[in-house]
Amino acid sequence: MIDPGSGWLSAAVQSAVFVALAVSGVVWPGGKVVAVRCAQRLLINPTVRILMSVGLNPLGLVILETTGRASGRRRRTPVGSGFRDGTLWVIAEHGMRANYVRNMIVEPHVRVRVRRGWRQVWIDGVGTVLPDDDPIARQRQIVGRNPLRAFNAMNVRLLGAELLTIRIDPIVITEDQGRTKPPVSQGRTKPSVSQGRTKPSAIIQSRATTAGS
Repeated sequence: MIDPGSGWLSAAVQSAVFVALAVSGVVWPGGKVVAVRCAQRLLINPTVRILMSVGLNPLGLVILETTGRASGRRRRTPVGSGFRDGTLWVIAEHGMRANYVRNMIVEPHVRVRVRRGWRQVWIDGVGTVLPDDDPIARQRQIVGRNPLRAFNAMNVRLLGAELLTIRIDPIVITEDQGRTKPPVSQGRTKPSVSQGRTKPSAIIQSRATTAGS
């Protein structure tokens, strides 16, 4: 279906890979996380970083920069471009196992590299982990009719083993007081999706888990 002229062998191999990824997410999620992480670190993420460094972004992605919870260094990860009403929504493939999610829990201030016309610019933001949010319903909400977002959402579901919603609010400077604060989103939220509040107990438990590890 993807490439009709490729022949039956190529189609069979691709189909087998898709089926293996889907089944492994149910049968052996831990092994799937390890395998996907290796592929992302060695092949996918370096390729995306190189493309975006020269101004190419064919997959509708953005670069999320977090601060390493142990090293204090900047860590950059390609994530889906899920902007809606000024807020960036990210569906983490591996949930709390993802390093950038753990980094964000310790230090919520992040940066996002996005396209503004022909330029790539960095936007400061504040990230919030939403363990009570429905990631599948949130995906449907942010994808809309955008084919690039739909393609990215499909890959996230296929490669992911534990989906988790992340909300990133951009920081703006108020004109009256000159301080920075995240803006309030004016968009309506569907009833099937939670309102984006994170239980304090969930964050405390996540931090305890991070510290223990």
